[in-house]
Amino acid sequence: MENKTRSTLRFIIVYVVLISLLLLSLFLSVNIGTQKISFFRILEVIFNSSKFTGTTEYTIIMRIRLPRLLLAGLLGGALALSGYLLQVFFRNPIAGPFVLGISSSAKMFVGFAMIIMAKYMTSSPLIIQVIAALLGSLAAMGLILIFSKRVKNMAMLLVIGVMIGYICAAITDFFITFANDSQIVNLTHWSMGSFSGAKWKGVLFAAVTVLPLLLITFIFSKPIGAYQLGEGYAQNMGINVKAFRKIIILLSSLLSAVAAALVGPISFVGIAVPHIAKKLLNTAKPIVAIPAVFLTGCVFCIFCDLIARTIFSPVELAVGTVTSIFGAPIVIILLVKKHRGKE
Repeated sequence: MENKTRSTLRFIIVYVVLISLLLLSLFLSVNIGTQKISFFRILEVIFNSSKFTGTTEYTIIMRIRLPRLLLAGLLGGALALSGYLLQVFFRNPIAGPFVLGISSSAKMFVGFAMIIMAKYMTSSPLIIQVIAALLGSLAAMGLILIFSKRVKNMAMLLVIGVMIGYICAAITDFFITFANDSQIVNLTHWSMGSFSGAKWKGVLFAAVTVLPLLLITFIFSKPIGAYQLGEGYAQNMGINVKAFRKIIILLSSLLSAVAAALVGPISFVGIAVPHIAKKLLNTAKPIVAIPAVFLTGCVFCIFCDLIARTIFSPVELAVGTVTSIFGAPIVIILLVKKHRGKE
């Protein structure tokens, strides 16, 4: 009983801290930049926008910073949740959209769509990019699943995922060879991963896709918890394991596809963030971990984006560069711990 009380208290503290950090990250992202805006002025502009329409402050807050940070939060949560589902599916702490080649495959399909569509349209419709990214994600997952039937060693499966990523990157470079200068610039900018240029249309699209997927994932908390204990246990609990595996694949692919389509591939969020959240909570219990993973992803990406656009201002780093700097050491630590555990 005492342990349960301590765990509950820990969960409450972690969630309070995460929500506080989220609010802090939102304020700092709106406040910090070439032009600093006070807290009360920010609130005035947001809640009484008609009074400030056309002003510089209105343009900075409502058209540049606010949509950017909201998109960073939503897609950061999506990538973190996608990584969490992949780690559950493969039962491997290093599994994630970037390592398994899913992000690279999505990039290849979107790059192909952007170059082909440019011949017929002035710009690629957002839905086309999302469909292309989803097809790329599912294609990579399909290959990984085919190899998983032949290769039982998870470390080797991860190596295969990395190789799939390299192959997709090579094919993408092949597409670029036949693109014109403007297409190359657009594709290069997109492939670096960036939240700059975020529009309310993208934020709305992210919200209506990511939030329902978060809710669906949360509804499946109990089956996910059973699946974590083994397929045999899940079957004894009355879960159709084959159908459930397909649901996990679809959810993780959709989450990573939306992020890839809107802002390009962003590395290491899907691997590092789930471990940060589970370490904070000291549990992997899905009903507790899923919202925490999403919130941690939101905070992580908003802060990384803030660093990316301010640390060398006016020059802006690709957000994938910053997420790699923070995420890669976590992956190295996990690999070292896993290796030590086998010794």
